[in-house]
Amino acid sequence: MSKLRALLITDPLIVLTTILFASVSLLVSLYDPGKRRQAAMARGWARVLLFVSGVTVKVEGLEKISPGGSYVFVSNHLSYMDTPVVLATIPLQFRFLAKRGLFQIPFIGWHLARAGHIRVPREDARAAVKTMTIAAQLVREAGISLIIFPEGGRSRTGELGAFKEGAAFIAVRAGVPLVPVCLKGTREVLPFGSGDIQSGTVTMRIGEPISTNGASDRDRARITGELRSRIVELLETTDTAFTRV
Repeated sequence: MSKLRALLITDPLIVLTTILFASVSLLVSLYDPGKRRQAAMARGWARVLLFVSGVTVKVEGLEKISPGGSYVFVSNHLSYMDTPVVLATIPLQFRFLAKRGLFQIPFIGWHLARAGHIRVPREDARAAVKTMTIAAQLVREAGISLIIFPEGGRSRTGELGAFKEGAAFIAVRAGVPLVPVCLKGTREVLPFGSGDIQSGTVTMRIGEPISTNGASDRDRARITGELRSRIVELLETTDTAFTRV
Protein backbone atom coordinates (compact mmCIF):
# COMPACT_ATOMS: atom_id res chain seq x y z
CA MET A 1 0.00 0.00 0.00
CA SER A 2 2.78 2.44 0.90
CA LYS A 3 4.42 1.83 -2.47
CA LEU A 4 1.19 2.62 -4.30
CA ARG A 5 0.88 5.85 -2.32
CA ALA A 6 4.49 6.68 -3.18
CA LEU A 7 3.87 5.97 -6.87
CA LEU A 8 0.94 8.36 -6.94
CA ILE A 9 2.91 11.06 -5.14
CA THR A 10 6.21 10.85 -7.04
CA ASP A 11 5.06 10.46 -10.66
CA PRO A 12 3.51 13.80 -11.70
CA LEU A 13 1.86 12.44 -14.86
CA ILE A 14 0.13 9.69 -12.91
CA VAL A 15 -0.90 12.18 -10.23
CA LEU A 16 -2.42 14.50 -12.83
CA THR A 17 -4.12 11.66 -14.71
CA THR A 18 -5.57 10.17 -11.54
CA ILE A 19 -6.84 13.47 -10.15
CA LEU A 20 -8.39 14.49 -13.47
CA PHE A 21 -10.22 11.23 -14.20
CA ALA A 22 -11.28 10.63 -10.60
CA SER A 23 -12.67 14.16 -10.32
CA VAL A 24 -14.68 13.80 -13.52
CA SER A 25 -15.84 10.36 -12.40
CA LEU A 26 -17.10 11.82 -9.11
CA LEU A 27 -19.09 14.45 -11.00
CA VAL A 28 -20.45 11.86 -13.43
CA SER A 29 -21.53 9.65 -10.52
CA LEU A 30 -24.18 12.23 -9.55
CA TYR A 31 -26.26 11.32 -12.62
CA ASP A 32 -25.02 7.81 -13.39
CA PRO A 33 -27.13 5.33 -11.39
CA GLY A 34 -26.11 2.44 -13.65
CA LYS A 35 -22.43 3.37 -13.17
CA ARG A 36 -21.68 2.78 -16.85
CA ARG A 37 -20.21 6.25 -17.38
CA GLN A 38 -17.99 5.76 -14.33
CA ALA A 39 -16.80 2.46 -15.80
CA ALA A 40 -15.98 4.30 -19.03
CA MET A 41 -14.02 6.90 -17.05
CA ALA A 42 -12.04 4.14 -15.33
CA ARG A 43 -11.22 2.60 -18.72
CA GLY A 44 -10.14 6.00 -20.02
CA TRP A 45 -7.93 6.53 -16.95
CA ALA A 46 -6.28 3.14 -17.45
CA ARG A 47 -5.57 3.78 -21.13
CA VAL A 48 -4.09 7.21 -20.49
CA LEU A 49 -2.01 5.87 -17.58
CA LEU A 50 -0.54 3.17 -19.81
CA PHE A 51 0.10 5.71 -22.57
CA VAL A 52 1.93 8.22 -20.39
CA SER A 53 3.91 5.37 -18.82
CA GLY A 54 5.02 4.08 -22.21
CA VAL A 55 3.35 0.70 -21.68
CA THR A 56 1.72 -1.13 -24.58
CA VAL A 57 -0.40 -4.26 -24.24
CA LYS A 58 -0.55 -7.25 -26.56
CA VAL A 59 -3.92 -8.98 -26.10
CA GLU A 60 -4.77 -12.52 -27.17
CA GLY A 61 -8.15 -14.25 -26.90
CA LEU A 62 -10.62 -11.35 -26.82
CA GLU A 63 -12.74 -13.22 -29.37
CA LYS A 64 -13.60 -15.72 -26.61
CA ILE A 65 -15.56 -13.04 -24.76
CA SER A 66 -19.08 -12.07 -25.81
CA PRO A 67 -19.75 -8.31 -25.99
CA GLY A 68 -22.11 -7.42 -23.18
CA GLY A 69 -21.52 -10.77 -21.48
CA SER A 70 -21.14 -11.30 -17.76
CA TYR A 71 -18.12 -13.18 -16.39
CA VAL A 72 -15.80 -13.63 -13.46
CA PHE A 73 -12.28 -13.07 -14.79
CA VAL A 74 -9.49 -14.72 -12.81
CA SER A 75 -5.89 -13.61 -13.28
CA ASN A 76 -2.42 -14.08 -11.86
CA HIS A 77 -1.20 -11.00 -9.98
CA LEU A 78 2.30 -9.66 -10.51
CA SER A 79 2.12 -5.88 -10.19
CA TYR A 80 0.01 -2.82 -9.44
CA MET A 81 -0.07 -2.38 -13.23
CA ASP A 82 -2.25 -5.49 -13.63
CA THR A 83 -5.45 -3.57 -12.91
CA PRO A 84 -4.89 -0.80 -15.52
CA VAL A 85 -3.95 -3.45 -18.10
CA VAL A 86 -7.21 -5.35 -17.54
CA LEU A 87 -9.34 -2.20 -17.43
CA ALA A 88 -7.83 -0.80 -20.61
CA THR A 89 -8.13 -3.91 -22.73
CA ILE A 90 -11.26 -5.93 -21.83
CA PRO A 91 -14.31 -4.01 -23.17
CA LEU A 92 -16.80 -4.94 -20.44
CA GLN A 93 -18.21 -3.18 -17.42
CA PHE A 94 -16.20 -4.32 -14.39
CA ARG A 95 -16.37 -4.29 -10.64
CA PHE A 96 -13.41 -5.13 -8.44
CA LEU A 97 -13.07 -6.80 -5.08
CA ALA A 98 -10.60 -4.40 -3.48
CA LYS A 99 -8.77 -4.24 -0.17
CA ARG A 100 -10.24 -1.73 2.24
CA GLY A 101 -6.97 0.23 2.23
CA LEU A 102 -7.44 1.17 -1.42
CA PHE A 103 -10.63 3.01 -0.50
CA GLN A 104 -8.57 5.28 1.77
CA ILE A 105 -6.38 6.65 -1.04
CA PRO A 106 -7.54 10.11 -2.17
CA PHE A 107 -9.26 10.21 -5.56
CA ILE A 108 -8.75 6.48 -6.26
CA GLY A 109 -10.66 5.51 -3.12
CA TRP A 110 -13.38 8.06 -3.79
CA HIS A 111 -13.89 6.65 -7.28
CA LEU A 112 -13.94 3.06 -6.00
CA ALA A 113 -16.65 3.89 -3.48
CA ARG A 114 -18.85 5.87 -5.86
CA ALA A 115 -18.44 3.43 -8.75
CA GLY A 116 -19.74 0.49 -6.74
CA HIS A 117 -16.58 -1.53 -6.26
CA ILE A 118 -16.62 -3.91 -3.34
CA ARG A 119 -14.58 -3.71 -0.13
CA VAL A 120 -13.11 -7.02 1.00
CA PRO A 121 -12.85 -7.47 4.80
CA ARG A 122 -9.94 -9.90 4.68
CA GLU A 123 -9.59 -10.13 8.46
CA ASP A 124 -13.16 -11.38 9.03
CA ALA A 125 -14.05 -14.73 7.43
CA ARG A 126 -17.80 -14.41 7.98
CA ALA A 127 -17.88 -10.88 6.59
CA ALA A 128 -15.84 -12.05 3.59
CA VAL A 129 -18.42 -14.75 2.78
CA LYS A 130 -21.19 -12.16 3.04
CA THR A 131 -19.24 -9.85 0.73
CA MET A 132 -18.80 -12.59 -1.87
CA THR A 133 -22.52 -13.40 -1.69
CA ILE A 134 -23.33 -9.73 -2.33
CA ALA A 135 -20.82 -9.70 -5.22
CA ALA A 136 -22.50 -12.74 -6.79
CA GLN A 137 -25.89 -11.07 -6.51
CA LEU A 138 -24.52 -7.92 -8.15
CA VAL A 139 -23.07 -9.89 -11.05
CA ARG A 140 -26.30 -11.82 -11.54
CA GLU A 141 -28.72 -8.88 -11.27
CA ALA A 142 -26.70 -6.09 -12.90
CA GLY A 143 -25.17 -8.22 -15.66
CA ILE A 144 -21.67 -6.91 -15.00
CA SER A 145 -18.33 -8.72 -14.70
CA LEU A 146 -15.78 -9.09 -11.91
CA ILE A 147 -12.00 -9.33 -12.03
CA ILE A 148 -10.43 -11.32 -9.19
CA PHE A 149 -6.80 -12.03 -8.32
CA PRO A 150 -7.20 -15.32 -6.42
CA GLU A 151 -3.68 -15.42 -4.97
CA GLY A 152 -4.83 -12.80 -2.46
CA GLY A 153 -2.07 -10.33 -3.37
CA ARG A 154 0.82 -9.69 -5.71
CA SER A 155 3.39 -12.45 -6.12
CA ARG A 156 6.66 -11.42 -4.44
CA THR A 157 8.69 -13.88 -6.50
CA GLY A 158 6.80 -13.84 -9.80
CA GLU A 159 5.75 -17.46 -9.28
CA LEU A 160 2.06 -18.39 -9.34
CA GLY A 161 0.77 -18.90 -5.80
CA ALA A 162 -2.06 -20.93 -4.32
CA PHE A 163 -5.59 -19.87 -5.30
CA LYS A 164 -8.37 -18.99 -2.90
CA GLU A 165 -11.85 -20.29 -3.76
CA GLY A 166 -13.71 -16.96 -3.75
CA ALA A 167 -13.85 -16.59 -7.54
CA ALA A 168 -15.45 -20.01 -7.95
CA PHE A 169 -17.88 -19.27 -5.11
CA ILE A 170 -19.02 -16.03 -6.77
CA ALA A 171 -19.27 -17.47 -10.29
CA VAL A 172 -21.27 -20.51 -9.14
CA ARG A 173 -23.66 -18.35 -7.10
CA ALA A 174 -24.03 -15.86 -9.98
CA GLY A 175 -24.37 -18.57 -12.63
CA VAL A 176 -21.74 -17.05 -14.93
CA PRO A 177 -18.61 -18.48 -16.57
CA LEU A 178 -15.12 -18.12 -15.12
CA VAL A 179 -12.46 -16.83 -17.50
CA PRO A 180 -8.77 -17.64 -16.90
CA VAL A 181 -6.41 -14.78 -17.72
CA CYS A 182 -2.62 -14.69 -17.66
CA LEU A 183 -0.49 -11.57 -17.53
CA LYS A 184 3.18 -11.44 -18.47
CA GLY A 185 5.50 -8.46 -18.32
CA THR A 186 3.69 -6.31 -15.74
CA ARG A 187 6.25 -7.28 -13.10
CA GLU A 188 9.01 -5.87 -15.29
CA VAL A 189 7.00 -2.71 -15.99
CA LEU A 190 6.42 -2.09 -12.28
CA PRO A 191 8.40 -4.48 -10.05
CA PHE A 192 7.20 -5.53 -6.62
CA GLY A 193 8.29 -2.91 -4.07
CA SER A 194 9.16 -0.29 -6.69
CA GLY A 195 7.53 3.02 -7.49
CA ASP A 196 9.29 3.46 -10.85
CA ILE A 197 7.35 2.48 -13.96
CA GLN A 198 9.43 1.17 -16.86
CA SER A 199 8.16 1.54 -20.41
CA GLY A 200 7.67 -1.68 -22.33
CA THR A 201 5.24 -4.17 -23.84
CA VAL A 202 3.26 -6.72 -21.82
CA THR A 203 0.99 -9.58 -22.81
CA MET A 204 -2.49 -10.45 -21.59
CA ARG A 205 -3.82 -13.82 -22.74
CA ILE A 206 -7.47 -14.85 -22.26
CA GLY A 207 -8.34 -18.53 -21.99
CA GLU A 208 -11.52 -20.45 -22.77
CA PRO A 209 -14.36 -19.64 -20.35
CA ILE A 210 -15.22 -22.36 -17.83
CA SER A 211 -18.95 -22.96 -17.50
CA THR A 212 -20.55 -23.13 -14.04
CA ASN A 213 -23.82 -24.62 -15.32
CA GLY A 214 -24.97 -27.31 -12.92
CA ALA A 215 -22.19 -26.54 -10.43
CA SER A 216 -22.76 -26.09 -6.70
CA ASP A 217 -20.75 -24.83 -3.74
CA ARG A 218 -19.33 -28.35 -3.36
CA ASP A 219 -17.55 -27.89 -6.70
CA ARG A 220 -15.53 -24.85 -5.62
CA ALA A 221 -12.29 -26.73 -4.96
CA ARG A 222 -12.48 -28.63 -8.24
CA ILE A 223 -13.24 -25.49 -10.27
CA THR A 224 -10.49 -23.54 -8.49
CA GLY A 225 -8.00 -26.29 -9.31
CA GLU A 226 -9.07 -26.26 -12.96
CA LEU A 227 -8.73 -22.47 -13.10
CA ARG A 228 -5.20 -22.57 -11.73
CA SER A 229 -4.23 -25.33 -14.17
CA ARG A 230 -5.62 -23.31 -17.09
CA ILE A 231 -3.61 -20.24 -16.05
CA VAL A 232 -0.45 -22.34 -15.66
CA GLU A 233 -0.98 -23.58 -19.23
CA LEU A 234 -1.49 -20.04 -20.50
CA LEU A 235 1.69 -18.89 -18.76
CA GLU A 236 3.70 -21.79 -20.18
CA THR A 237 2.50 -21.23 -23.75
CA THR A 238 2.65 -17.42 -23.76
CA ASP A 239 5.63 -15.95 -25.57
CA THR A 240 8.17 -14.09 -23.49
CA ALA A 241 6.34 -10.83 -23.74
CA PHE A 242 8.25 -8.06 -22.04
CA THR A 243 10.25 -5.79 -24.28
CA ARG A 244 12.01 -2.75 -22.86
CA VAL A 245 11.33 0.37 -24.89
